[in-house]
Amino acid sequence: MDFGIAIPTWSDCWKVVRRAEELGFSHAWFYDTQMLSADCFVAMGAAAVHTKKIRLGTGVLVPSNRIAPVAANALASLNQLAPGRIDFGVGTGFTARRAMGFGAMKVKDMETYVQQVYGLLRRETVDFEMEGQTKKIRFLNPELPVFNTTDPIALHFSAFGPRTRALTAKLKAGWIDFVGKVENGVKEVQAMQGAWRDAGHAMSDLYTTAFALGCVLQDGEPADSARAMAQAGPRAAVMLHRAADEALAGLKPGVAMLSTPEIDGYVALARSFEPKDAPYLENHRGHLMFVKEQERKFVTAKMIAETSFTATEAEIKSRIAALRDAGYSQFTIQLVPGHEQAIEDWGKIRKAFM
Repeated sequence: MDFGIAIPTWSDCWKVVRRAEELGFSHAWFYDTQMLSADCFVAMGAAAVHTKKIRLGTGVLVPSNRIAPVAANALASLNQLAPGRIDFGVGTGFTARRAMGFGAMKVKDMETYVQQVYGLLRRETVDFEMEGQTKKIRFLNPELPVFNTTDPIALHFSAFGPRTRALTAKLKAGWIDFVGKVENGVKEVQAMQGAWRDAGHAMSDLYTTAFALGCVLQDGEPADSARAMAQAGPRAAVMLHRAADEALAGLKPGVAMLSTPEIDGYVALARSFEPKDAPYLENHRGHLMFVKEQERKFVTAKMIAETSFTATEAEIKSRIAALRDAGYSQFTIQLVPGHEQAIEDWGKIRKAFM
């Protein structure tokens, strides 16, 4: 089983990526969330020149936020720095779009975007629409050593619903899932396997990645300790942010938004967020990076335990083994700024799966 790290990107996170490579991690994924984290391509470029083996991927890029020729150009530029080590993770935009007050983009638009990006990377001339006009575009001088459009760039979809799973199978892409409870992760990978079989692909060709946050607890350490709150609390807080989005913006309800005192309390707090016409600005502040002071009382030990891989080392190993046995190819743990040393704990866990 492969092990990766995910990063809500900061300027010098290449240092963590280099350490991940030293510890034997196979992948590093960089979040593309404007105005929350640093630019993913800047950080990936720095990581590319400071590493030799670890794969570097967008985890995930949101098509509406970067036009196709710009994304293709960036991927080909990175591929020149780290030939054959670049992964293109893409999704419909839960965080990056909701942080601007928008819902997820349409799956069909994402498919068109991916086709344009890969058409460009194949040095084809593609039709590109912008500002109501459609123009033909292509790489104009791919023979110069400024791009690499030769070495393959693997495609991965962040796919949580049936339509995006079907698209993943249609394009024979890798699949990325965010996992909290193991039993939910198992059901989700089984659904992806079903879509893969329906598309007529060999199961051996399916590459699946489970993203998670978590904290390796010491004996007797509670799931809401200061350390666990910092490393895993941001994942629990996402559930609060999502519930507030649905309540305040009229977005389609999510599948896991059950009413609890914590969720109801946070939604009530979110109704007071300023400015009144843009409560999403405060709602998503710190998203997947830290727990805001005013939301801390709603992030309980129970919520952290149920939404993240926060447990003793032995228990975490057992959970990851269950994911592996269910068909996951990779387990990726997200790190948070200020807690980079947590990679040492996860490096020890990775060794158990060599």
